[in-house]
Amino acid sequence: MGRVTERRRVLRIRDGAVGARPDTLVAEEPLEIRLGGRPLAITMRTPGDDFALAAGFLVSEGVLGRAEELAGIVYCAGATRDGSNPYNVVDVRLAPGVVVPDITLERNVYTTSSCGLCGKASLDAVRTTTRWPIADTPPVRIRPDLLAALPDRLRAAQRVFDRTGGLHAAGLFSAEGQLLDLREDVGRHNAVDKLVGRALQSDALPLSRSILLVSGRASFELAQKAVMAGIPVLSAVSAPSSLAVDLAAETGLTLVGFLRGASMNVYAGEHRLVLPSAPPRPSDTALSVSSSPGGSQRARGGRTR
Repeated sequence: MGRVTERRRVLRIRDGAVGARPDTLVAEEPLEIRLGGRPLAITMRTPGDDFALAAGFLVSEGVLGRAEELAGIVYCAGATRDGSNPYNVVDVRLAPGVVVPDITLERNVYTTSSCGLCGKASLDAVRTTTRWPIADTPPVRIRPDLLAALPDRLRAAQRVFDRTGGLHAAGLFSAEGQLLDLREDVGRHNAVDKLVGRALQSDALPLSRSILLVSGRASFELAQKAVMAGIPVLSAVSAPSSLAVDLAAETGLTLVGFLRGASMNVYAGEHRLVLPSAPPRPSDTALSVSSSPGGSQRARGGRTR
């Protein structure tokens, strides 16, 4: 299977000094996902955890929800002219009786490492009905200072990022802040699929008592993947999209963006945050939460970045 990193020659210029040296780069290769032998999707990914990636992708598409529905995943051989196997094609076999939604067989999807699924026919096509509605009872209750500590924990566990600086990360945390799993990939959506796929393979879905943290922005598709896995809290170090906020509000997902230091914006699902008093509910702004150096928290309304 392909390597996670590769070496390339680079011309390095520092303070007027010029020199050549090898540099470590994150590997990026295509992965074709087939379902029952039929081509389904192609994604640009960092090699590794390919079976989990394929399984997680099918969870987000509404095909899989339980480990027993997955009969197996194999690499397809002979994908190159000389007969060697680059391990860039996987075929997913479903258990007998598993119903496949028409949408997965009627469209071939090309995905990229930056945007996730592209070319969706309509908004309705991506609002897939989840098997795991977010109805955590009792609801997960999280302190803002716990959320504020998670990015540093995620960053400390990113081993490949330290060598390349070119990877996104997705981390799955318990409601108490314990890091349960972490995956890295050139595509943030791939990293989430790998997390969800590993949970499916372990028969751990739904992830109804967990927090998902992503290293970049929170797109609609990442919100969808969280909802499809039954994850009640999605946090991102950067901004969400408007459609991600809409989906979070519709499904009950807690969506946190700009999680940096002691500050964060809560765009939906603020009922899961433990605050000293009821937060204001401005109609056209997000809820901005900050933790003071002494550990106390305050909520304030107003326009946020």
